[in-house]
Amino acid sequence: MRCCVCLFTQSLECSPSKMAAGESNSRSSCLNLSNSGPLGNAPPSNSAHSSPASNGGVVVAAGGMNRGAGNANPRTGPENGGGGAESAVRSTPSAHNPPRQSVCPSGATSGAASNMTATPSSSSTSSSSSSASSDASAAVASLPSSPASVLVYREPVYNWQATKSTVKERFAFLFNNEVLSDVHFLVGKGMGVQRIPAHRFALAVGSAVFDAMFNGGMATTSTEIELPDVEPAAFLALLKFLYSDEVQIGPETVMTTLYSAKKYAVPALEAHCVEFLKKNLRADNAFMLLTQARLFDEPQLASLCLENIDKNTADALAAEGFTDVDLDTLVAVLERDTLGLREVRLFGAAVRWAEAEAQRQQLQPTPENKRRVLGKALSLIRFPLMTIEEFAAGPAQSGILTDREVVSLFLHFTVNPKPHVEFIDRPRCCLRGKECSITRFSQVESRWGYSGTSDRIRFSVNRRIFVVGFGLYGSIHGPTDYQVNIQIIHTDSNTVLGQNDTGFSCDGTASTFRVMFKEPVEILPSVNYIACATLKGPDSHYGTKGMRKVTHEAPATGTKTCFTFCYAAGNNNGTSVEDGQIPEVIFYT
Repeated sequence: MRCCVCLFTQSLECSPSKMAAGESNSRSSCLNLSNSGPLGNAPPSNSAHSSPASNGGVVVAAGGMNRGAGNANPRTGPENGGGGAESAVRSTPSAHNPPRQSVCPSGATSGAASNMTATPSSSSTSSSSSSASSDASAAVASLPSSPASVLVYREPVYNWQATKSTVKERFAFLFNNEVLSDVHFLVGKGMGVQRIPAHRFALAVGSAVFDAMFNGGMATTSTEIELPDVEPAAFLALLKFLYSDEVQIGPETVMTTLYSAKKYAVPALEAHCVEFLKKNLRADNAFMLLTQARLFDEPQLASLCLENIDKNTADALAAEGFTDVDLDTLVAVLERDTLGLREVRLFGAAVRWAEAEAQRQQLQPTPENKRRVLGKALSLIRFPLMTIEEFAAGPAQSGILTDREVVSLFLHFTVNPKPHVEFIDRPRCCLRGKECSITRFSQVESRWGYSGTSDRIRFSVNRRIFVVGFGLYGSIHGPTDYQVNIQIIHTDSNTVLGQNDTGFSCDGTASTFRVMFKEPVEILPSVNYIACATLKGPDSHYGTKGMRKVTHEAPATGTKTCFTFCYAAGNNNGTSVEDGQIPEVIFYT
């Protein structure tokens, strides 16, 4: 591509009379410029504060210009005096299309200007293009502030279409290119604004939003459109995709690109962004991505983030971005039954978040203000699942709970029957997969009494599992509440591996009622354990015709889990392999 710089000064060698006569004698004052644009086209400048002097026949002048020959406004496009890319292509020199002048100096006629060419003089033909470029730059920089004018005209390469064999290549060439552009976007804010050329047709083909913007009933006629809410890098990634189907996203731009794709209704680019986030989802960024997924209404990504938090709860809560999440995201996490962390540590994480949120709201981090900013999230901490020692050392002394709440929770830990508390006492289970259960009795009978003695049965399994609770029989006298303590004991060491002191309500039927451990209890293969339940309440149903071996087969995989039941030595309140309580074991594999 050639570029012609003509310096109109009093020492101009080409006389006005010759110019008026139409003679082509201005070569001695013209410089041959080279640039690095594609196929000789200079890449456009995206700065909103500079003239777009590439590919579109853009003019830079130090003085006045003849309106009939060009346009002093650096904007391109037919609305701005015919200085657009289309007219520039028509003025490209060729064997059949001799070079035409673009703009003439002040006071000169358009006829005189028609004699300018982009051909270097004979005295300068030996100069290299790099030398010419530096000379041209120096010439522009040293122009005096006088009525004399300077013209920088960058011509687009002629017949660039012939070098592109496919429609995709031709559209890709037009990406961020002044050639044929008919609209510009001022993208970003403040000093970071970039002026980006585009083509209405290409944008309307790829986006219903752009189609409505340019062709709808309220279509804009402006050739410059401001987009202060979009990041320039993200907008360029969007345009790159619309022009060429190429995806250019990275860790720093993926969220802003996703926003742009959402805003302009480009679902294919949205899918690429979401897929990128899935592949780069880790415990240390799960909370940040969860917040963004909820903001952009991406349920699939949000679900994956929550699953990652379930599996890596401790690491996710320790990540730097955790305290930056909004309250709704914190609530969504604390509502889950599948977090893999003790409740006292969840409380500590919630307190850290409350301190950060109080600072964001310019509040002092007092216990009252922490409770205020936590709002609903505080009620989602399952204080009854803590041990009395954990509660006494932490939440009870934090000042966040009221005196009434502290007293009721201490009573819950220490007395029976347990008083009602305002906090959830349902255990969390951090295990993946589908819950399983086995029933060891084939028939149900009536009247099994309780006098403070535990019902116990010994068992073992053929593979590693996690027991999360038991199913117990309820009252034969109608709806009733029971107090119960459940345990799993390692037989050889007599160690209590898991327990829960809780209660359950029954409806008087012969069904079983779930009583869950605070945390899953790991059961190893070929090891003997004792299942123990101590009930306090009226007579209940009980099971008969018990089975010594019960096998559970997973429907999806066919994996078999075999339970073997044996009599537990000692006083078992009558429960045995043949009949009694603890009819059901609930577990995960």
